[in-house]
Amino acid sequence: MSSGGAHVTVLLDEAVDSLAIKQDGVYVDATFGRGGHSRRILSALGDSGRLVALDRDPQAIAAGAAVADRRFQLVHRAFGELAEAAAEAGVASVDGILFDVGVSSPQIDDGERGFSFRYDAPLDMRMDTTQGETAAEWLARAELREITEVIKNYGEERFAFQIAKKVVAARVEQPIVTTAQFAALVREAVRTREPGQDPATRSFQALRIHINQELRQLEVVLPQALELLKPGGRLVVISFHSLEDRIVKNFMRAQSTADSLPKGLPLRADQLPQPKLRLIGKAIKPGAAEVAANPRARSAVMRVAEKV
Repeated sequence: MSSGGAHVTVLLDEAVDSLAIKQDGVYVDATFGRGGHSRRILSALGDSGRLVALDRDPQAIAAGAAVADRRFQLVHRAFGELAEAAAEAGVASVDGILFDVGVSSPQIDDGERGFSFRYDAPLDMRMDTTQGETAAEWLARAELREITEVIKNYGEERFAFQIAKKVVAARVEQPIVTTAQFAALVREAVRTREPGQDPATRSFQALRIHINQELRQLEVVLPQALELLKPGGRLVVISFHSLEDRIVKNFMRAQSTADSLPKGLPLRADQLPQPKLRLIGKAIKPGAAEVAANPRARSAVMRVAEKV
């Protein structure tokens, strides 16, 4: 992510170093974006190496056309469809998988995409603009309870009910179809907010996460990634939100801990269930210099594990 229209890849060196690239290895960049991680991975691979990248955003797929490398293949799929993408690419197992989850700077900074309240634009918010329901369409049909739960759970917004009531009342008068309309309703409903934060921030985040099913995508893909990795293969995940990081941390912790069995079972040590992952180091965050150069990096957290 970046602070302007240009995309700046977060934790670039740290992420690719954590993959422990093998010259002849096969790797997956499950979130291509604008290709920062992919290009660095390709630079570390030998002639016989291979990289498969995924992205659900048609603009990212178009940007990937600039990567002219026979070792590289880009697939238009959401990362939650990792297993299908690997099968399409003819890949049965890989040496490393990288996820850089969340929204990208080009998506935020393109006002017409509807991700940001900084621009008055159609309230779309879809990462894949070729399919699915827009944020405006969802707000037009969702019930009060559903809107409340989405804004509360995904935005951690304490005024979720008040915002939902505003939305339901306002849409009777006219459809809520622009970012400016939605932001104005939120600002009317939110009585207090942290200094320096726009009252609409949490609600826009919540709506985006829901429309793109971002947390569900992450929950379903981590077991797929584990299955796809070879023994010794690395799983590297960069997240930008506490809800995402919690999913990653809990998955890695659960898979790196042996199953507990009742005491006294007549089993030898080699018969006990073994962990499937080994945690590599502690969570990594961007340094002060990276955050100063790219303020959007400040919330990034990277976790790394290796398949046993």
